[in-house]
Amino acid sequence: MEDTAVEEAEVSCAAEFAPALVAAHPFGHSVAVAVGPDLRVFDLQGGCAVSLSDDSGGCAHSDAIRAISFGAGGDLFASAGDDKLVKVWKTGPWHCIRTITSEKRVSAVAFSNDGLYVAFADKFGVIWLVTVGEDGEGQVSADSNPVSIFGHYCSIITSMKFSPDGRFIATADRDFKIRVTSFPKNPMKGATEIQSFCLGHTEFVSCIAFTRISGGSSFLLSGGGDSTVRLWDHINGSLLDTYDVRDNVGELSEPNETEDSNLAIGNICLTNDNSLVAVAIQSLNGMMLLACDLVAKKLSFLKVIRTEKSYIPTSLASSCWEGLVWTVMGASNMPNQSASQLLTRVRIIPLFQKDVQAAAGHDSAALDDAEVPHGEKLLLALQGSLEASKQEEVLAAVLAALKVSMHKMLVKKNYSEERREQRKRGRNDKKIKN
Repeated sequence: MEDTAVEEAEVSCAAEFAPALVAAHPFGHSVAVAVGPDLRVFDLQGGCAVSLSDDSGGCAHSDAIRAISFGAGGDLFASAGDDKLVKVWKTGPWHCIRTITSEKRVSAVAFSNDGLYVAFADKFGVIWLVTVGEDGEGQVSADSNPVSIFGHYCSIITSMKFSPDGRFIATADRDFKIRVTSFPKNPMKGATEIQSFCLGHTEFVSCIAFTRISGGSSFLLSGGGDSTVRLWDHINGSLLDTYDVRDNVGELSEPNETEDSNLAIGNICLTNDNSLVAVAIQSLNGMMLLACDLVAKKLSFLKVIRTEKSYIPTSLASSCWEGLVWTVMGASNMPNQSASQLLTRVRIIPLFQKDVQAAAGHDSAALDDAEVPHGEKLLLALQGSLEASKQEEVLAAVLAALKVSMHKMLVKKNYSEERREQRKRGRNDKKIKN
């Protein structure tokens, strides 16, 4: 009984602080925000909030959504999280076509480039695959049973992406490593061929993203708790360049800030035809912009784009068709937080210049609320409220939690042998009861 209580307390602690997420349709048709169990979608073409319907016969999300992702073609979208549900959505019009139940909580989700499969990772580091493609008559496959295809041994997957050519699936974890796995022609039989390991981060890897030269080779970018953004040749696992955000700590710190601020990389996204990398840093109100020269295989600092003092993005997204970087700040699973407080703040930063040097010289700033596409309709749909006082109160709590909770969530705990046995007994007792 005591062991079970301890286990439940640990699960509750681990579930604290679920950051708000944002995802942009690859062709600029819509934008989605997730906070807690809420999924909010705005149709940028129609200029209205999307009413989500569920044709899958499954349950709605009941706990924090930890991962959201559009498919490469934009016609599919996935949401997944702590309720052990993976929901697959059609985006035109928006409706849920599949609800998949995972054995464990889900930490990452991604579609194969051809849209035939959705992959998701559970909290034990196992990667699962489900067929979601349509047959010749346009019917969704009836095979909804997840199949485990490979795993990171007992390490939470923090990010998962398919390569632009569809040949590889890259997975990052909290134990400092990135694994690149060959994605076979028949992946439901397993993906056992490891192409490479990208090793070099000295803290957890928080995010990864593929980039490519137009019509040419692709490369892998990563960000981590060691304050670095790294560029990799994922084919052989070699590190091509490292940019340490602490090298520009003067650009990051306000006069009342100190150099011991947590400068872990929270998120990265590519924009401007992959020539620019937007970087969210856990103590930076705004984002950093890096130049990514894939010919020279070089990352270099361009500038910091500031937002208001209380705004530190928890997620970034961009669409190459818009020239915009979408940012969101918010969280769920915080102490004493009610459902009515699942508010977010959305800020949009335009990056119109295609030329990197022009972008460096351009005085970029977040759009004022009056300048946001579709104005108050979009902000109300994605944020949950337009009342400044409510937002300030909630975001102040998010800001306080953000400084400590993300690092604690991702850094692996070290248990004594006795404590490990207690945890195993607790889990086995639950399995017997179920």
